[in-house]
Amino acid sequence: MAELEIASQNPDVWGNPDEMAKINKEKAILEKSVLSWTELDRRVQDTSVLVEMAVEEKDESTFKEVKQEIGSIDHLVEELEMASLLSGESDPNNTYLSINSGAGGTEACDWASMLMRMYLRWAEKKGFKTEILAMTEGEEAGIKSVTMQIDGPFAYGLLKAENGVHRLVRISPFDSNARRHTSFTSVSVWPEVDENIEIEVRPEDIRVDTYRASGAGGQHINRTDSAVRITHEPTGVVVQCQTQRSQHANRDQAMKMLKAALYEIEMDKKQAEKDEMNSKKMINEWGSQIRSYVLHPYQMVKDHRTNYESGNPDQVLDGDINLFIESFLKASATEGLKEKAT
Repeated sequence: MAELEIASQNPDVWGNPDEMAKINKEKAILEKSVLSWTELDRRVQDTSVLVEMAVEEKDESTFKEVKQEIGSIDHLVEELEMASLLSGESDPNNTYLSINSGAGGTEACDWASMLMRMYLRWAEKKGFKTEILAMTEGEEAGIKSVTMQIDGPFAYGLLKAENGVHRLVRISPFDSNARRHTSFTSVSVWPEVDENIEIEVRPEDIRVDTYRASGAGGQHINRTDSAVRITHEPTGVVVQCQTQRSQHANRDQAMKMLKAALYEIEMDKKQAEKDEMNSKKMINEWGSQIRSYVLHPYQMVKDHRTNYESGNPDQVLDGDINLFIESFLKASATEGLKEKAT
C-alpha cells in the first residue's frame, strides 16, 4: 500500500504509468532491504540461542551447525553492506557497457575480447541478462569494439567501478619471438535511463550512418544495411546497434543508448561542479589505467585506485571481479564522507 500513500500525496502521479512504475520499483527495492535486515536479525538471534545450547550441552554437532550458520550470516552482512554503498540515483538501473581496443593491433583486439568474456561471465554468475548490441571484430583475432546491455538489479551501480582504462601485460601469443607486450583497452559504463526522463536531442546535432552488420546474425543481417551508428556532434558520443532485424529498430535502440550516454554526461557535469577535481571518476584516456592485469613475469591484478590486489588473474578474467568492485565502492563512500566533513 506504500505506493498508494505516496501517490495520494501527489495527484499528478495518478494515471501516469511511468511514475507509478518508478514508485513500484523503488518500493520493491526498499521492501527487499527491510526483509534482508529482518532476516539478518532473526538469524543472529537464532544463532545466539544455538551457541548457548552448544555451550550448555557441550554438543560438538551443534557447534558445527553454529559455524556454518555464522558463515551464512557473514555472507548476508556483506550483501547488505554492498547494498548500502549503492545509493546513487542511477545505481539500481540496468547498464550499457562498451569496450574499445587501444593501439596494438591484434594483441589489443584479443585483450578487448578477453575483457568482454570477463564481463559476460560476471553477469552470468550474477544471474543478469546480457545482450550484445554492436560488435566490430578484429582483422585477425579478437574484437575492435563491442557494446552490450546488462540487465539486473544495481547493474550500473556495480559496473561503474569498471569505467576506465584496463592494462594487460603478458607474453603475446601472436608474437613469434615470444616477447612481452603491454596492451590497453578502454571500458565505458553508463546507466539505462527511464523512458520518462526528458533528454533533448536536436536533429541537427546528430549524424546517422547505416552500414552492413558484421559477424554472426543470419542471412538477413548480413545482406542489408540495417546496422545504425549515431554520432552526437557537440559531445562526440558515438553509439551503434546492429542486433535488431530492421534499420528502424536499430535506430530506436541506438537513440535510447545515446540519451542514456548524454544523461550520464550531464550527471558528471553536476558532480564536477561540486568537485572540480572530479576524483571519483578517473579520466578515460591512455596512460590513466585504473587496473593492471599482469600475466608475465609474475601473476597479479591490481586496481590502481584502491590498491586492491589479486594473485589469481585467471580467476579474475573468469568473471570474479566482485572484490574489486566492492573495494572501489567502499573507497568512493569513504571519499564522499571525507568531502562532507571538509
